[in-house]
Amino acid sequence: MLKFDILKRDGLARVGVMHTPHGDVKTPAFVGASTRATVKALTFEQMRELSSQAVLANTYHLFLKPGSALIREGGGLAEFMSWHGPTFTDSGGFQIFSLPDVKLSEEGATFKSHIDGQKFLMTPELSMQTQWEIGADIHMAFDQLAKSDSRFDMEKAMLRTHRWLTRCVDEHERLEDEYLAKGLPEQYLFAVVQGGTFLDLRKESAEFEAVLPVDGYGIGGVFTADGMSEMLKTVCPILPEERPRHLLGMGQEPIDLFVGAEFGCDTFDCVGPTRMARNGALYTLNGRVNIKNAKFEHDFTPVDDDCDCKCCKNYTRAYLHHLFKVDEITGKVLASIHNEHFVVSVVNKIRNSLLDGTFQDYKKEFLARYYKG
Repeated sequence: MLKFDILKRDGLARVGVMHTPHGDVKTPAFVGASTRATVKALTFEQMRELSSQAVLANTYHLFLKPGSALIREGGGLAEFMSWHGPTFTDSGGFQIFSLPDVKLSEEGATFKSHIDGQKFLMTPELSMQTQWEIGADIHMAFDQLAKSDSRFDMEKAMLRTHRWLTRCVDEHERLEDEYLAKGLPEQYLFAVVQGGTFLDLRKESAEFEAVLPVDGYGIGGVFTADGMSEMLKTVCPILPEERPRHLLGMGQEPIDLFVGAEFGCDTFDCVGPTRMARNGALYTLNGRVNIKNAKFEHDFTPVDDDCDCKCCKNYTRAYLHHLFKVDEITGKVLASIHNEHFVVSVVNKIRNSLLDGTFQDYKKEFLARYYKG
């Protein structure tokens, strides 16, 4: 079982430490999105410099290229990509179910590779086998993405996710015995709470998963801040207190991080910060700016005067504006350094404010300034 020490509680919010074979994660924490075993436009040295504690890769993409066997040959995910820190993998279910012409059965999901059209059947068992071979510290169970936001489709997907979860647990335990017998590091399984925006379904999913022998929980879905807070207030009190909770794919908007932490989530991941950076959208404490706008052509100030990232300490808005206008890759790199640093720093400050009892003050001050009141 994954060891998770809770150091302080504040309502549903908590401060803790997750202990993994590749190091500790101080929570709450933002987990960098390294989808194909890389954070786009950044090296892992840069990720370490901006104080990132852990990264999350995508099983679907790594299953196709380079293949889980090669990653295992390279010593597992952390060693293969020279990160040498805690790692997560999501199951890739979201990506698979987002593909055209996916054929769904009780056995699993049949899909065609977006790379070459090759056909595969992803089952809960194969997902577990692939993730164990990839060797991340924390895996997500293979879950079904609902076809629509309707209650019928949400409930159908949730129930199949539960049936698949029991198979994931069985295969995870089988593989755990096999890998530990070989002297390989322990790996941990997170269940995924389903139910969309329907609070009764979320409650049912949390109750089903709370009694299973899993190490933690992923909580997914796209929400408004109000919708997410209601969902988390429904789900988190049901889930075992001693197991960590990961908010899947949320964090592009800073308010998501505050709401997630306040109502019981411990880690977050999102491709949004670096994706926006590559398109010229940059976070500042006074809100988001588009560095490609003409008003920045002669602006020789940092992106954010209050930021101490390498981009802000060394380069101006005018320079970044120039790089984006002439489509130089350096602009995307510098913007990604800034955005990832910004989000990691916000979550680190959330953690510190929970420790010193100033969370509500920090939340109010930050959100009022960022969203202009």
